[in-house]
Amino acid sequence: MDEKKRILSGIKPSGDLTLGSYMGAIKNWAELADSYDCFYFLADLHAITVRQNPADLRRRTLAQLAQYIACGIDPEKNTIFIQSHVPAHTQLGWVLDCYTMFGELSRMTQFKDKSAKNADNINAGLFTYPSLMAADIILYQADLVPVGEDQKQHVELTRNIVQRFNGVYGETFKMPEPFIPKMGARIMSLQHPENKMSKSETDTGGCICLLDSPDDIRRSFKRAVTDSEMSVRCDPSKPGVSNLMQIYAVCTGKTMDEIEREFDGRGYGEFKEAVGEAVVTLLTPIREEAQRLIADKAYLESVYRAGADKASQVAEKTLRKVYKKVGFVAR
Repeated sequence: MDEKKRILSGIKPSGDLTLGSYMGAIKNWAELADSYDCFYFLADLHAITVRQNPADLRRRTLAQLAQYIACGIDPEKNTIFIQSHVPAHTQLGWVLDCYTMFGELSRMTQFKDKSAKNADNINAGLFTYPSLMAADIILYQADLVPVGEDQKQHVELTRNIVQRFNGVYGETFKMPEPFIPKMGARIMSLQHPENKMSKSETDTGGCICLLDSPDDIRRSFKRAVTDSEMSVRCDPSKPGVSNLMQIYAVCTGKTMDEIEREFDGRGYGEFKEAVGEAVVTLLTPIREEAQRLIADKAYLESVYRAGADKASQVAEKTLRKVYKKVGFVAR
């Protein structure tokens, strides 16, 4: 029997999980467990490149773990862990800093974007975190990395680092491939449909969070930006409507053609209401289960401890190999 390919991915607990996170990543993760060996982590080390309130970071990390499980990521079938619980991430991250070129990091789109948004805190971690992201991936010898289109650049950098390191020291790391789901890979803001839905946008109504109340969800969809044309069809010139159609398609399993026929001749008001109700139906059981799990601190602790133990076994094996190859004396 062939060994299952390994998948690894993580999300920062720097804000509440969004509908975009769910449709673009987590929903797909939950469906992969039977076919792949899956490692999913809460990227708290990455979160602190931007200043965090410590109590909020702890609360959000545990809430995010609860939401992972409520979204169908079964801890019995998947390895779920908190990034900072596995020291090998930062240990390999430093080694990879020394095999990542300054020019490569300078070209990272997200560094430019985040520097513009956090002009008073352009720290070294913000600049070098793609090396830590590479360490996250190759510590576990991951075959595939589920990413949105905006993260492909980081996987490409990881592949460059793997090629460089393997070129110097011989076969050490597996070459990872980006894994981009066909549907729901990029859910956009309800208020600014030219931008990805972001947890930093919760105040504007452009973002739906998994723990939002049904009334808040309905209200946000009623206010969603569309256009003056009043026809429900998927078209690059209609980003707001196309985004709502994509959300509705993920919720209902319907194709774009079926959605166009369903709302032919009906106004945007009716369409937006239908999308809102479909999202409420989708998220209500997730929200209720997540809230139940958030209250069960002992269970969440048992999950993250077991996950860290399993992840550490795999990660430390890779780290020992790397330390030996670069010439460190074994402890």
